[in-house]
Amino acid sequence: MTREEKFAIVEELTEKLSNTPNFYITDAAGMTVEQTNDFRRLCFQKGIEYRVVKNSLIKKALIGLGKGDFSSFDGTVLKGFSGIMFSPENPKLPAEVLKEFRKKSGKKDNPKPLLKGASIDFDLFIGDNQLDTLANLKSKADLIGDVIGLLQSPANNVIGALQSGGNILHGVLKTLEEKGQ
Repeated sequence: MTREEKFAIVEELTEKLSNTPNFYITDAAGMTVEQTNDFRRLCFQKGIEYRVVKNSLIKKALIGLGKGDFSSFDGTVLKGFSGIMFSPENPKLPAEVLKEFRKKSGKKDNPKPLLKGASIDFDLFIGDNQLDTLANLKSKADLIGDVIGLLQSPANNVIGALQSGGNILHGVLKTLEEKGQ
């Protein structure tokens, strides 16, 4: 690979990282060609872009990004065989895809691909033990919906109480009126 090709890849990767705040770095070393192709196919079906890139190029792209502190990726994440999963909208979708692929492959003692690290809106998650945490993340839309539901709950309770109380009061008045006649 020439210097110009490397430079072009770093520029493209930097632009992709700046436009996609959610990305996962995986280790698919030891997977067969068939398994790798199946994993790529699953990513494509779910709308995730998966690319294998040299660690040195990923590091340069992260430095060129100018956002966040990715220094903790140096010793652990950017080592060995690395693939990047880009998820532009749903931060937990790559984690779900990783879990789904592992479940289909059936290897519980040596699951592949491994999660090396992830960046969700520049919050870093390092290690495969973070996969369950990432899979349980709520999207921004889910969180907004939860907050709106919580804000509406007291108002709904007050309205319900007023409506039921009005019916009771109306019943009492009607009974008193009938007794009076």
